[in-house]
Amino acid sequence: MDFLRPASWEEALAAKAEHPTAVPIAGGTDVMVEINFDHRRPEYLLDLNRIVELREWEVGEETVRLGASVPYTQIMEELRTELPGLALASHTVASPQIRNRGGVGGNLGTASPAGDAHPALLAADCEVEVESVRGSRLIPIDAFYTGVKRNALAEDELIKAVHIKKADGPQQYSKVGTRNAMVIAVCAFGIALHPETRTVRTGIGSAAPTPIRAKAAEEFLNAALEEGGFWDSKKIITPSIAKQFAELASGAANPIDDVRGTASYRRHAVGIMARRTLGWTWESYRGTGRSTEGVA
Repeated sequence: MDFLRPASWEEALAAKAEHPTAVPIAGGTDVMVEINFDHRRPEYLLDLNRIVELREWEVGEETVRLGASVPYTQIMEELRTELPGLALASHTVASPQIRNRGGVGGNLGTASPAGDAHPALLAADCEVEVESVRGSRLIPIDAFYTGVKRNALAEDELIKAVHIKKADGPQQYSKVGTRNAMVIAVCAFGIALHPETRTVRTGIGSAAPTPIRAKAAEEFLNAALEEGGFWDSKKIITPSIAKQFAELASGAANPIDDVRGTASYRRHAVGIMARRTLGWTWESYRGTGRSTEGVA
């Protein structure tokens, strides 16, 4: 195994163009596990740790441009206001040591359905900035996941940053695991209210071959909130609406049985998380600070 260590982004792109099979490594929290267990033996490792711009972020008027290697710890500490859902998801990532090393770019590159960042990214809405020696492009998050641990990157492309919409309303994230830390998600759910567009977006993790949105649940809830005048009145969401939203979210899941949980449990848990996170976000939107009234 050869170790490539570019000193600049341009050198990294050139190395990836010359060695398309090279596996990028920054935090290494996924790649090194696979190598240590001999699940993967790449011909080349492409070390991106010397590239400073991958660890930088910029808060714009409507979006946050988040470098691919910005550690989860910094997202938690410094971007909680702009990216609350992703900050909550970051809290659930493994251990403090891994949160200090790992970043969103690694989750996206691995494209595991169990990656903690995916539901929050889907709910918030974002674009993935990728680049090669041929140029750069933005891939909408909905088009990024193409299969089990597969993504839309061309073989010579690297992930440079993620352009995430700043929160214009409450966001929440929930994860089920077999313990409270150092655990791969049994399933996870993210939700974001977007009052400016009067829409709700969701994200489901570890309950389908890829990270997905519960689109039927979103469409139902968007129509119910609009038709019922909920956005303007900020009245309590009725239990029947919350129940239907949860059932549709559960129905969006397409899980498997594995050592962490059964498919039926995952579907059930997704519905529970959908109902609860809807309750938490809506009570925050209403300004009550309560999470149980009406929908929990």
